Amino acid sequence: MTPDRPRITIFDTTLRDGEQSPGCSMNQQEKLRLAHQLDRLGVDVIEAGFPIASEGDFESVQAIADVVRRPIIAGLARACQADIERAWEALKDAKRPRIHVFLATSDIHLQYKLRITRDQCLAQAREAVRLAKSLCPDVEFSPEDATRTDPDFLCRVLDAVVEAGATTLNIPDTVGYTVPSEFGALIAIIRERVKGIEKATISAHCHNDLGMAVANALAAIVAGARQVECTINGIGERAGNASLEEIVMAMRVRPDRYPYETGIVSEQIFAASQMLSEVTGVPVQPNKAITGRNAFAHEAGIHQDGVLKNPLTYEIMTPKSVGVPDSKLVLGKHSGRHALAIRCEQLGYHFDRRALDDIYRRFVHLADKIKHVEDHHLLELIRETHKPSTSATPLIEPIPNAIAAAASAPGGEPVKPFPMASPQPNAFGVPLPISSEGHHEQTQQEDYLWGV
Repeated sequence: MTPDRPRITIFDTTLRDGEQSPGCSMNQQEKLRLAHQLDRLGVDVIEAGFPIASEGDFESVQAIADVVRRPIIAGLARACQADIERAWEALKDAKRPRIHVFLATSDIHLQYKLRITRDQCLAQAREAVRLAKSLCPDVEFSPEDATRTDPDFLCRVLDAVVEAGATTLNIPDTVGYTVPSEFGALIAIIRERVKGIEKATISAHCHNDLGMAVANALAAIVAGARQVECTINGIGERAGNASLEEIVMAMRVRPDRYPYETGIVSEQIFAASQMLSEVTGVPVQPNKAITGRNAFAHEAGIHQDGVLKNPLTYEIMTPKSVGVPDSKLVLGKHSGRHALAIRCEQLGYHFDRRALDDIYRRFVHLADKIKHVEDHHLLELIRETHKPSTSATPLIEPIPNAIAAAASAPGGEPVKPFPMASPQPNAFGVPLPISSEGHHEQTQQEDYLWGV
């Protein structure tokens, strides 16, 4: 950490809050597998579960605490003796344990859910943190529904728990109600008014009900929070939590606006995302930032043409920086001649301009019908349109059996990655595609001008 780039603690709650997503529950072996991946990812804190919720959750937290040794392992507990003691029983063998105590503080929760007064809430929070502190040196406290809590009362509660020994004050936007400017202002109020705040770390835990979880988390960091609570793929209650990958990559891509560091190994992000999706059976939405299958995919001709010349034209980070193998150019009705010609070359055919135009017209007609043109479609179209020996010059003589296999296997793997690359590096320091002096020049220009 450098003075001008403070270190942000990444608290991952995929195994606790994320697991509370409908359909995302995990057994002990699944949690252990993900915990090891979170360790490889470099998260600072793994919230492994809610030990009192079930025997299975208790055993999962205990197993993770036993074998995952680098990060802090946290267990959640309500502000009551049974929960706190159960959490400690699960965590006691961890190398770096943390008890995470929570209690609602908003008037609507106090009146309708807990049915206690503000004074009773204040006393309960203080006593719960004292008990947790007597068991574990690292105690986090969360005033549930903090963003709908009266700020004066919120500060009173935080004063009390800091005095009782809380080392992290987590400010949850439990129902995703707040907006960035408001949340940043609340963090500033806490920094200014809570006694002994210099002895504790301010944390932010944001939900995505209004689609602003990541923006709120970043606003909290700018205002002085030094821990963020988040999940892989943004899973969590209702609309989900702030997405770990989006927070981390926002700071990596825009250090001019967010000059902060994390310990995240960003190249492990995609692996974590894919593992979580496999374990839960819940796919990532295609247009999800960073980890969605379309995050580095391009179909529009103008975009494909630019990316083939230099990925910087349409990609603000490299796919490999988050563990994605490569960009993907999708052949569809919006694709241009440049992308089509490159894929034909990768399949072993180099067409002159007239032949390529003929192929392209038929390709667009086909793409209008089937959306995505796969390799076996393209090979069939080439065979129907031109005889390679008379209308095209093979760059790499196709192996008949391989072509037949590709044509007969709709789900088959592509013959080569697309797009292909050459030794010349681009501004990212990764190879660029081959730039032919004559063959593609006119095609590229027309793709740029006409978007086809």
